[in-house]
Amino acid sequence: MRWFLQTGWRHLIAWVMIVVVLLPIAWILSASLSANGTLTGSNELFRSISLENYADLFAGERIPFLRWMGNTLLVSGVSTIGTVAVSCLAAYAFARFRFRGRREGLAAILLIQLFPAVLGLVALFLLLDWIGDIFPAIGLDTHAGLILVYLGGSLGVMTWLITGNFNAIPRELDEAARIDGAGHFRIFISVILPLAAPMIIVVAVLTFMLSVGEYAIGSVVLNDRDMLTAAVGLTDVATGTDGRNTNWGLFAAGACILATPVLVVFFAAQRWIVGGLTSGSVK
Repeated sequence: MRWFLQTGWRHLIAWVMIVVVLLPIAWILSASLSANGTLTGSNELFRSISLENYADLFAGERIPFLRWMGNTLLVSGVSTIGTVAVSCLAAYAFARFRFRGRREGLAAILLIQLFPAVLGLVALFLLLDWIGDIFPAIGLDTHAGLILVYLGGSLGVMTWLITGNFNAIPRELDEAARIDGAGHFRIFISVILPLAAPMIIVVAVLTFMLSVGEYAIGSVVLNDRDMLTAAVGLTDVATGTDGRNTNWGLFAAGACILATPVLVVFFAAQRWIVGGLTSGSVK
């Protein structure tokens, strides 16, 4: 009883939380291995195991899933690279330069992020429709237009996170580099970026995860079936809005495959995530 009061209750809570987290994953995996195409048959986990849903996805006869996955990786990869590059440059300016409106700019960035992106869906649609009349390559139903929207939506919070990390880097390092003849660009590349690598990797992972699973904006911007991302295409398959019968088994199988690149990126960067999230929080 003494052991339980001191330590055992923590183990109990940990196991309960593990079950709560793993149960939905087991359920969706069971549904992906069920050939009946419904979720009701997944109440008994792994009662029947079939790879039919995965075979249908990779065959590409009814559903261009591989094309959707390629679109997802393209949009997410370019969005991640663009967000990291622009956020780092903006964060360096906020952290190292002193200019009029600096504090107000940081406050405005944080304030804008308080509003959910769904509030601007109508404005984004009209804006891309107007831009598409002038520059069709970045208008509606284009990957470039979707990437620009993702960049605008993630730059604020990512810039805020990286700015806090840059502020934690001693300015004496900048001064030592200037004595050796380095300019701002050399200091940014050779001094700041290597020291801020954990936080930059965290920003890249978060941006990639959000872009892969994003549905609301993608469903508004993209309409062509071959241009859809995996999240949008699978939702249309699951709800039957693509003109076919509802098949939750295909949706579950696609969700499991879609989670694979996210898991790979997460585990590859796992050792930097904890340190990156806390770095810059204390000066």
